[in-house]
Amino acid sequence: MKAIRRFTVRPVLPDPLRPLSDLARNLRWSWHAETRDLFQSVDPERWAASGRDPVRLLGSVPPARLAGLAEDRRFLRRLASVAGDLHDYMTGDRWYQAQPEELPAAVAYFSPEFGITAALPQYSGGLGILAGDHLKAASDLGVPLIGVGLLYRHGYFRQTLSRDGWQQEHYPVLDPNELPLVLLEEPDGTPAQVALALPGGKQLRARIWLAQVGRVPLLMLDSDVEENDLGERGVTDRLYGGGSEHRLLQEMLLGIGGVRAVRTYCRLTGHPAPEVFHTNEGHAGFLGLERIAELCAAGSDFDAALEAVRSGTVFTTHTPVPAGIDRFDRELVARHFGPDAELPRLDVGRVLKLGMETYPGGEPNLFNMAVMGLRLAQRANGVSLLHGNVSREMFSGLWPGFDADEVPITSVTNGVHAPTWVAPEVFRLGARQIGVQRAEDALTVGGSDRWDAVADIPDQEIWELRRGLREQLVTEVRERLRASWRQRGAGTAELGWIDGVLDPDVLTIGFARRVPSYKRLTLMLRDRDRLMDLLLHSERPVQIVVAGKAHPADDGGKRLVQELVRFADDPRVRHRLVFLPDYGMAMAQKLYPGCDIWLNNPLRPLEACGTSGMKAALNGCLNLSVLDGWWDEWFQPDFGWAIPTADGVGTDPDRRDDIEAAALYDLLEQRVTPRFYERGRSGLPDRWIEMVRQTLSLLGPKVLAGRMVREYVERLYTPAALAHRSMGPDAARELAEWKARVRAAWPGVTVDHVETSVSAVSAALAELGTTLGLRVRVGLGDLGPDDVEVQVVSGRVDEEDRIGDATVVPLKPVGSPGEDGRWVYEGALSLDRTGPFGYTVRILPAHRLLASSAELGLVAGPSEELVEAAGLLMR
Repeated sequence: MKAIRRFTVRPVLPDPLRPLSDLARNLRWSWHAETRDLFQSVDPERWAASGRDPVRLLGSVPPARLAGLAEDRRFLRRLASVAGDLHDYMTGDRWYQAQPEELPAAVAYFSPEFGITAALPQYSGGLGILAGDHLKAASDLGVPLIGVGLLYRHGYFRQTLSRDGWQQEHYPVLDPNELPLVLLEEPDGTPAQVALALPGGKQLRARIWLAQVGRVPLLMLDSDVEENDLGERGVTDRLYGGGSEHRLLQEMLLGIGGVRAVRTYCRLTGHPAPEVFHTNEGHAGFLGLERIAELCAAGSDFDAALEAVRSGTVFTTHTPVPAGIDRFDRELVARHFGPDAELPRLDVGRVLKLGMETYPGGEPNLFNMAVMGLRLAQRANGVSLLHGNVSREMFSGLWPGFDADEVPITSVTNGVHAPTWVAPEVFRLGARQIGVQRAEDALTVGGSDRWDAVADIPDQEIWELRRGLREQLVTEVRERLRASWRQRGAGTAELGWIDGVLDPDVLTIGFARRVPSYKRLTLMLRDRDRLMDLLLHSERPVQIVVAGKAHPADDGGKRLVQELVRFADDPRVRHRLVFLPDYGMAMAQKLYPGCDIWLNNPLRPLEACGTSGMKAALNGCLNLSVLDGWWDEWFQPDFGWAIPTADGVGTDPDRRDDIEAAALYDLLEQRVTPRFYERGRSGLPDRWIEMVRQTLSLLGPKVLAGRMVREYVERLYTPAALAHRSMGPDAARELAEWKARVRAAWPGVTVDHVETSVSAVSAALAELGTTLGLRVRVGLGDLGPDDVEVQVVSGRVDEEDRIGDATVVPLKPVGSPGEDGRWVYEGALSLDRTGPFGYTVRILPAHRLLASSAELGLVAGPSEELVEAAGLLMR
């Protein structure tokens, strides 16, 4: 029989056990081993059955067991110790509190998904896991962050396989009352709400759920409330589901509703108001519009409000391809803003202009969320050094006249939250060397260049650790594989072979991630005979564990999954290659430590960062990857292998895949497997163990989320907070008026004449160390020297006279303007490099409140005629 109504009955804990409720509701348990151990001791069988979720566990423990624990002195001592540890963690000073006072009072961090724990399934892949790790690391460091997201009633989706290997999606309903969440309430006990105005006089209302991520509150908006019509109730139904308008409403609720939720939370709790707003990808970009509307309501005009909002906003882009950016039809966006909808005080034309693709090749009828994000943020970054380069190229059209390397997008390479991803066995090995507290600090705060203590761990201990983790993975894989085959319709009598799947003494390769085509799930299948030889080698076999979800609307990705599953079903290889459905955090936490090699073979440079290999590395797993994302930045032969790329201009996609697959097979056959199986005098694989040691000691400190968050604080959050403080109403108005004046006058800004001290050089040669005197005549139109900077840009030149590795030197105005209104600037240029050398002169806007001289996208340089007249030196 099916119930006609469902509700949650919460357990009543005996008074001595009340701290268990606080421990269960703070998600620090998801990365704090002592807290998890405490919950396991409540009832080990129910702990496993609950999916290691304390809230579900406490809801299932019989009252008699709770009564017994309430009188168990040993348990109560443990409970008091763990609760006291959480109190100290929440209230004590941490890294952030020891920094200079100029740091932001608070930062609001917006993301469409957050991967905190499998018990709160609100993530689809890397973006969400990264956001979750960002919050956890901020908590460990004491950064006063407020997370903002949506609560999806169906999460992403659960993945199973049909008998013939086709991906099937399932959307279980999530009850917030059964999740580690509490409802944010007004003082009178009613649920706190935010509301958005919709066309036609309707409203979209949302409640605010609070997930406590250590010290960091995560606010999650939920539109499934009775006051909404059926359509509005479904706005937060699924992560990345629905059509274009559905996505637009989700992103309006995240950005606009999210700012209102932050204001509500700060009002109710006294939390400091954020000085910095960080939007993690363009999905949350509308937050800037809401903040502009707030300032306009307080008396500001749009342009001044825009400058004030930009000063305190950070935008992080995660996509290296335009196709990965959300773009909406302009008419759809226009319908949802203005007098009859949301933000009625803002001119719809101004709103649309922020997302307009004004660069060559742009679509004028589309509203681009990333473009709006960049225009609403004074600071922007990619998520690896390579991705920073790709992003500057991709968005360079927004800064015409500037070389890509001058586009104001920096990079902060992602990191991963070590306490979440490091296996307890790995942590215990480190703690035995340096002590528990020092080990915890090394994994959370970071700051050292290398972990030297790893050098003192005996080879035997490292090898025994790696084999033990591999053995755990074999057990996990067999359990999951058996469950998967039962879902596919197999009977018990058909599954005896699963007991022989994988071998704890065989080299184990892991490959697990989302399945868009560029990640090339099936590259390993390009030459099936060679792959089979590797899997079944008599002396040096390999085994591969694969997992991944294709987007529900991506049939191409589903076909890749099916292709791999069908190969893995072959009785000849199924004990050596397995596909595990429903990849998520719980599986990943077993997979990373248990693998010897982490494989990543995307199409370079389409992997913005790719953090799965970082999590593997923290457990002593070696990386075998294309030089993309973070691996391009930190690869060394000491701790892994680089798969060569075939990215020549004339290489078609099929040939490229063939070449790179062959390179992968070559590496495995000739370098990877011999090193794993060869034994030194001690009977151990000495050279392999040394690579594990180097991975832990040299790569470990780099890949930490603590390092990443500290970089955000020092390089982006603090400058943004200082800019925000300096951008009061008067300063914002001044800057807005100055920009308007400069834009209007810029057509009159010219470089008219350049002279050099010709006695210092011959026609085409000069000696190293020579100093050229420069005298430049410029036209500034209606502007003055205080509005601009005149620069000489110099460096080596290529065959097409493009300046590389440029040096910029400002020139100084001399005297007053001449009778023709022209100004003269002078300065010296030192010829400090040998070889082909050139220089040019340019004029840029200059103001004390600009974060970058490229901010306005305005530059004036010499005319073609002037360049020709200047000859070789003006190359």
